Amino acid sequence: MVEGKRKEKFITELSFGIHKIIADVSSKVGGTDAGFGPHEILEASLTACTVITLQMYADQKSWPLQSANVKVSIDKEGLESHIIREITLIGALSSEQRERLLAIANKCPIHKMLTRKIEISTKLAEPIAGV
Repeated sequence: MVEGKRKEKFITELSFGIHKIIADVSSKVGGTDAGFGPHEILEASLTACTVITLQMYADQKSWPLQSANVKVSIDKEGLESHIIREITLIGALSSEQRERLLAIANKCPIHKMLTRKIEISTKLAEPIAGV
């Protein structure tokens, strides 16, 4: 479970165990640009998951994938969103291996989650005493 705690203005410290990242919004909307914005964190999740999934699969098959460079952006228009993912595979891969890796990218867990129906349950937690 990732926890978020506001530090100042919109700067939010996100933590999972010992790992921490800072989220913020751009100065255009009143933030200080001190960290990733929420949309960028979502883009980063899909990017990281894709790179890791491709490398794991290539390692399992002993394929010569040196690197998978992935760019993800969210195109928001009205109520619709479109995620664009561009993958560059680096290594002496055959065209069959490249096509298989492209298919494997769609099997990364974050891709699967984002392409299924998502339900979010929200509830208020009790405040911590003295805070």
